[in-house]
Amino acid sequence: MNVTAQSVWENCLSFIKDNIQPQAYKTWFEPIKSVKLTDNSLSIQVPSKFFYEWLEEHYVKLLKVALTRELGENARLVYVIKMENTYGNKQPFTEKIPSSNRSHVQPQELDVPIKNKSPELKNPFVIPGIRNIKIESQLNPNYNFENFLEGDSNRLARSAGLAVANKPGGTSFNPLLVFGGVGLGKTHLAHAIGVEIKDKYPEKTVLYISAEKFTQQYIESVKKNTRNDFIHFYQLIDVLIIDDVQFFSGKTGTQDVFFHIFNHLHQNGKQVILTSDKAPVDMQDIEQRLLSRFKWGLSAELQSPDYETRVSILRNKLYRDGVEMPEEIIDYVAKNIKTNVRELEGAIISLIAQSSFNKKEVTLDLATQIVEKFVKNTKREVSIDYIQKVVSDYFQMDVSTLQSKTRKRHIVQARQLAMFFAKKFTKASLASIGSQIGKRDHATVLHACKTVDNLAETDKQFRKYIDDLTKKLSQ
Repeated sequence: MNVTAQSVWENCLSFIKDNIQPQAYKTWFEPIKSVKLTDNSLSIQVPSKFFYEWLEEHYVKLLKVALTRELGENARLVYVIKMENTYGNKQPFTEKIPSSNRSHVQPQELDVPIKNKSPELKNPFVIPGIRNIKIESQLNPNYNFENFLEGDSNRLARSAGLAVANKPGGTSFNPLLVFGGVGLGKTHLAHAIGVEIKDKYPEKTVLYISAEKFTQQYIESVKKNTRNDFIHFYQLIDVLIIDDVQFFSGKTGTQDVFFHIFNHLHQNGKQVILTSDKAPVDMQDIEQRLLSRFKWGLSAELQSPDYETRVSILRNKLYRDGVEMPEEIIDYVAKNIKTNVRELEGAIISLIAQSSFNKKEVTLDLATQIVEKFVKNTKREVSIDYIQKVVSDYFQMDVSTLQSKTRKRHIVQARQLAMFFAKKFTKASLASIGSQIGKRDHATVLHACKTVDNLAETDKQFRKYIDDLTKKLSQ
């Protein structure tokens, strides 16, 4: 039989699969690729240094048993880390090497920082006595890991958050960027990491701030001519948590000052945690040098929770509030509110309130009324990204084709429909719609909306497009 890296790794995987939980297998082993086999050494490629550290910490014994079964007592495992640029220490059984296949990587993505082990950098803007100022962390202790329930949708982000909380600034995911849609727990996770760090390392200075507040502070510092004090203040933070970093979009001054603060913190082994409603690759109007720094660490996505996770969230909420509720009600709410955790908790709070204030028994009818209100309210909250995806899928094209400069008639019509629905279903300005749908200006959006209105009256087929898409977007 021809023994290849692929066949050896597949045999290892089938052994591993039988010995761990399905979710753990899916999260930590499915993304791994076998690379090559030389004598008794198997090379596998892992997506990041984070993966390597996690496997070494949690699964090295299992990996050793699996590989020894295939390659004998002298088996060795070599990790090839995608887009890595640093050598790690060799270990008896495993070894970490950077991937040499980086020809496709843009230069800025290799802009890897030099770890500065020297004492703290001398700062030209030292303000006497500033070190004695107590910085309030602005954290909400109610947002902790205990009530941030783990599920398939958040396992990677939650695990990374815990690892950062255990060793702030000492892991390879710095910055840790957590991204995902509305109400999926980005802010909760960011606070939970901060709360855990404060608990474990009371001496560390932790600060949570929204990107909007950070921007306001920066503008204020420019007005008052205290920009240097502003930078120096942030350079003293040990763990900086910035929420909704996409708010920096288009604000070049804020991006510039954050770039300098970020570099200083990173080089001095301080931890940066960011949240965003989109992945770095989808962020508009953020400088390339800043985006490349967002990619230094780990970007972990929070997705919509699956049914099992939704049930767990509801049960946990009821347990914390000391309320009992029939299983069929929990099941009904979990099956009907799928988009995000915030709505899920909101619905259960409404049910608890109704039953306690109005002395009503919680019945399936009451649950149906409340869930309907939530579902109706969220129908209007359709994002421009979602509209582009629905329209692209309907016309069987990629979103990138929809946004492209091409003048092909069917693509132009799809683009105009996306602009029309963005104006209809969102509160975004025409300029904002245009910039998100292929960097067009507001006049193009206005023209698109007029064209769609005209065609709707004169073209039967086009009218059908509008009706079909309206149904899809109103579901």
